[in-house]
Amino acid sequence: MAPTDDTGRIPRHASPSDPTPPARPPAEGAAGAGARMPRWLPRAMVLALALVAAFQLGSWAFHQVTGLLINVLIAFFLALAIEPAVSRMAARGMRRGLATFLVFLGLMIAVAGFVTLLGSMLAGQIIKMVEGFPEYLDSVINWVNTTFHTELRRVDVQEGLLHSDWLRKYAQNSAAGVLDVSAQVLGGLFQMLTVGLFSFYFAADGPRLRRALCSVLPPARQAEVLRAWEIAVDKTGGYLYSRGLMALISGIAHYVLLQALGVPYAPVLGVWVGLVSQFIPTIGTYLAGALPMLIAFTVDPWYALWVLVFVVIYQQFENYVLQPKLTSKTVDIHPAVAFGSVIAGTALLGAVGALIAIPAVATLQAFLGAYVKRYDVTDDPRVHGHRGRGSARGLFTRARGLRARRPEEPRAGAEGTRVVAQAGAAEAPVAGESGHGPSGERPGTGR
Repeated sequence: MAPTDDTGRIPRHASPSDPTPPARPPAEGAAGAGARMPRWLPRAMVLALALVAAFQLGSWAFHQVTGLLINVLIAFFLALAIEPAVSRMAARGMRRGLATFLVFLGLMIAVAGFVTLLGSMLAGQIIKMVEGFPEYLDSVINWVNTTFHTELRRVDVQEGLLHSDWLRKYAQNSAAGVLDVSAQVLGGLFQMLTVGLFSFYFAADGPRLRRALCSVLPPARQAEVLRAWEIAVDKTGGYLYSRGLMALISGIAHYVLLQALGVPYAPVLGVWVGLVSQFIPTIGTYLAGALPMLIAFTVDPWYALWVLVFVVIYQQFENYVLQPKLTSKTVDIHPAVAFGSVIAGTALLGAVGALIAIPAVATLQAFLGAYVKRYDVTDDPRVHGHRGRGSARGLFTRARGLRARRPEEPRAGAEGTRVVAQAGAAEAPVAGESGHGPSGERPGTGR
């Protein structure tokens, strides 16, 4: 059987006597392009589809566990905050798990006591406001009748309110939203339980967690991780310490005011204002002041105005006097950086981001500060914002000289042009009389 080539044709061997050159085989690329696709194309398509599917799956999973990740982050910062107390108790011979349990028990008792007192206060004030509502309504109706010369009666106003469509729709919407409120309350309790469990494990097994993290890193990286951990503990504890101290000062100041005005539940309201104003950044003071204003309004409307004025004045004192002195010793972060970090944290994680933004930024700033090379600043007055008097006088003198010289410059320029033109006209005959050209050669001599 005769051998064939790739195309199935029998190759023709050139004889010595045949002058026709043998035909060249077709190019491999041209034949392959038309016959079949490259071998790498299916693999590339499968790999691209696999990457897209993996990205979509990872994005879906991340969105599903975002709530859990936020809870873990809150628990981690809470564990960093209580770790100094736990470590101090463990250093005295107590088991770390028992020390963590005692710290959490103290926190739970304090929170439960505060919530109980606040709830009883709110319930008493709501009952008092409901019982005194007819008196408030009579005073408002009398003021309206006296001012606008009307003849309103309390019975007519009450019947109009009870049979109004607005009240009926509000009652229906409130009844329909009871289930939503119940679900949100249960979700909040479950979230608190999750945060508590994770923070307990992080605080109780802190050394084991650090060993597990360092076991997968080289020795140089282990030192950096441990150093960052220590900085985070210091900054978070310092932040909570400064906030707690400012909450104490704020609570005492507002308690003195409310007690002087004769507002009921002054101690509980002082604690409320201190905690809410410090642990809800930026707007916490105004949110905390709303409840004392409401209760002061039930005593005397003018008392509510006094409380509002005091809240605004104390907020300025705290922002410009108290907070810079305390945070410079504990957190050491600029107020503008703290404000920007709170805004960024709120945009990213909401209220949780607002709470953990300042200790997180302070930790990052302290950790990166060790790797930034710093130099001694030159002793120049401009560094402190002072400009030399000589430079200012020189600028004023120069500006005054330019202003005085400005009207005379056109005259001087015209006269100078006229003088130059006359000098050129006077020099031209002299050059012609001497018979020298511009290059100093005599015409016709070529020298």
